[in-house]
Amino acid sequence: MKKMGVLTSGGDAPGMNAAIRAVVRGALYNGMEPYGIERGFEGLMEGDMAVMHAASVSDIMQRGGTVLKTARSERFRTEEGQKMALNVLRSFGIEGLVIIGGDGSMKGGLQLAQHGINIMGLPGTIDNDLAYTEFSIGFDTAVNTVVSAVGNVRDTSSSHERTTVVEVMGRHCGDIALYSGLTSGAEIILIPERTVDIDAISRKMIQGRNRGKLHNIIIKAEGVNITTEELVRIIHEKTGMDTKLVVLGYVQRGGSPTARDRMLASRMGYRAIELLNEGVNCQAIGITGTKITNFDIEKALSMKRRHNENIIQLADILSI
Repeated sequence: MKKMGVLTSGGDAPGMNAAIRAVVRGALYNGMEPYGIERGFEGLMEGDMAVMHAASVSDIMQRGGTVLKTARSERFRTEEGQKMALNVLRSFGIEGLVIIGGDGSMKGGLQLAQHGINIMGLPGTIDNDLAYTEFSIGFDTAVNTVVSAVGNVRDTSSSHERTTVVEVMGRHCGDIALYSGLTSGAEIILIPERTVDIDAISRKMIQGRNRGKLHNIIIKAEGVNITTEELVRIIHEKTGMDTKLVVLGYVQRGGSPTARDRMLASRMGYRAIELLNEGVNCQAIGITGTKITNFDIEKALSMKRRHNENIIQLADILSI
């Protein structure tokens, strides 16, 4: 392979720049000419790309977001949009493409793979919602961001003797809530994978108050089957406790990536280049334990994700 491209697509995630750096410099080391594609599939359809050099990725590893920018493209979902993208790739002589993003981005890559483009997918999403990999790029940073914010919230929650509900990202996957809840000492963690029992929550809070506990932190993933505003209202009604709401929102996506995310992104990015160089077709790069893994993209996307029941049980035990 002589020419390859790299793009970031969908929601941004800390560590994407470290992955771009590894892909570009790994490609150069292996004798390939790397093209950086701006604004994901939208930029690909428009031919918004340029050759990248070693200096193109200097001083980007520590930055959040993505230097290649990102977008969600409805046009690319159409047959016409995919033909436009293929024509651009062929006109530039690009044979392989590294896509950094979530499941939607990898599904988009599959459309190109059906026409002979070798696709490598890197899991760039803070949600950690891809079943084939234990961790995705950006997840560790997002969890640390939440833990830091909860520490600040806890100070004022304790001072005012109130309950604070902290809403974090996670529409279908509660890993951000689960991992940040456990590591920040939250009293209650609510995730989409479990049904919310308001009576049990209220009972736990009242029992805590009766033994002298004067404040509570509840971490709730946004995808839980009750709105956060409704949860706050019901808790106040059932317990009589002053209950406030904090929505962290997009702050979870930003910030300098942790060392763990930089390491993960660097290892995954270079592995994608190794596979392209070896002529292996259409792989999703992941991690299991400490080992970097790869699966056929279609197979990877068909895997069913399971939440970690052991961590849920540990969080329940430690938050008594």
